[in-house]
Amino acid sequence: MPLIKSTYKPSLLFKSAHFNTIYKTIFNKQTITYRRERITTPDSDFIDLDFSKVGSNTLVIAMHGLEGSSQSKYIISVINFLNTHHIDCVALNFRGCSGEDNLHLYSYNSGKTDDLDTTIHYILEHYNYKNILLLGYSMGGNITLKYVGETKFIAPEIKGTIAISVPCDLEGSSNALAKWYNAVYIQKFLKTLKEKTLLKITNFPANTIHKEAVLKAKTFEDFDNAVTAPLFGYENAKDYWAKCSSKPFLPSINMPTLVINALDDSFLSESCYPFNEARNHRYLNLETPKYGGHVGFNTSHFKKDVLWSENRILNYINHIISS
Repeated sequence: MPLIKSTYKPSLLFKSAHFNTIYKTIFNKQTITYRRERITTPDSDFIDLDFSKVGSNTLVIAMHGLEGSSQSKYIISVINFLNTHHIDCVALNFRGCSGEDNLHLYSYNSGKTDDLDTTIHYILEHYNYKNILLLGYSMGGNITLKYVGETKFIAPEIKGTIAISVPCDLEGSSNALAKWYNAVYIQKFLKTLKEKTLLKITNFPANTIHKEAVLKAKTFEDFDNAVTAPLFGYENAKDYWAKCSSKPFLPSINMPTLVINALDDSFLSESCYPFNEARNHRYLNLETPKYGGHVGFNTSHFKKDVLWSENRILNYINHIISS
């Protein structure tokens, strides 16, 4: 598919990548009422799914980013928007992100796709949706793209994929987040990751995690070397990043897929823009607006309509299910 020319044209304030990134988190006051369903995983853990249904035959499975949840403002925003356009939604809370710690020493990582697979099979077994779309933000986008690229058989009800602000090269993104201008973000991520890890160390006293290494971690490389890699059986952070990045799986995607990565996204390295993979791909569409920040894409706070990405997502869904 040709690379898509973006229609995103923000006001002056939203040409600031950092302001665009934090805007929804600070200023979006929307709320939502979910109906939660807890499902059991094959390894005797649980996943919490938060549904918001309006009686549609189309369902969007929305996946949050690192240390997010169904309560993340961008998830609430898109689900409320899609509901108003008669589309059912379910927010997948990755393990340990639903407000309750999961049952194992390990929880989730940026390439752990089996919980998405479990969720899809649960929905196919218990519901009768004609169209199911996968929508992932940031880490959730990486998981989504990796899943559709690595899975040999995907149910025909799964019609397509949308991924927003995707760190499809995890090493590149981790290096970008280690830059000085991302210090506030990395500190925020590491704060909750460390808190959860320290709780795990207490709850699982037989663990082999080195507490001192966790406390000293200042970058994702530090944390992934100390926690993520050993818990999930990777040699080190770089081995984990290489095997869990979605970029190598993009050529195998065989369903309509839209990736939207802003060129000013400070979380992304140059390697997170898969221009070569998308240029001659039959299914992969890559849209790279000049502005947008990380999971931002707001237009103007002086207008009611600041929801460019939500509208873009809706348009792509309609394009998929009507074709």
